[in-house]
Amino acid sequence: MPKSKRNREVTLSKTKKKGRSAKEALVSSINQGLQDFNTAYVFTYENMRNQVFKEFREQFKSSGRFFLGSNKVMQISLGRSPADEIKPRIHKLSRFLRGDSGLFLTNLPKEEVERFFGGFEEHDFARTGTIATEKIELKEGPLDQFTHEMEPFLRKQGLPVRLNKGVIELVADYVVCEQGAPLSPEAARTLRLLGIKMATFKLNLVCRWSEDEFEVYRGGLDHSDIESS
Repeated sequence: MPKSKRNREVTLSKTKKKGRSAKEALVSSINQGLQDFNTAYVFTYENMRNQVFKEFREQFKSSGRFFLGSNKVMQISLGRSPADEIKPRIHKLSRFLRGDSGLFLTNLPKEEVERFFGGFEEHDFARTGTIATEKIELKEGPLDQFTHEMEPFLRKQGLPVRLNKGVIELVADYVVCEQGAPLSPEAARTLRLLGIKMATFKLNLVCRWSEDEFEVYRGGLDHSDIESS
């Protein structure tokens, strides 16, 4: 008689004591979630915004559960091969848990999940290190959007400014950021002052598992170094 994969014990022998309990709790929660829900998705995220994500999760409070944490621990909880997977073929999800990714477990219809994820997008101010999506250049002349009290702060951000009769002026053209280059702390602060939002918080479905089907979404294979089988 085949051995049941339900409630499989997982060993985290190389985990340090300090974080061991949290990692074991994550494994236990995922295992329980897979008993409660019949479908699992791997998703990736770009420009995570915690408060916005919390609000997004609230929409699924009664119909699903999200997991973010160590990809390695999530892989262990699912199984990384047919020999140690918790459910048939679910180890295939593990190869896609890489980088900024997470798990979503639910009983919702596939079409509804795809609609929610596909329609989600939140624009926000970019943070230090974010890759600039366009070149922003300020031309020499008055900066009427700022009051005179802002002149010392703008100078600290590297802008070549001066006060002229109470009006802040740029004494030369100034490039805030170049397209494709990471933002410096000064550039990120300046873009915020200018009201320019360069970051988009997005969630992208990578693959889906259910008892009778495994599906990789467009771009999913780019997220894995192993082809789906």
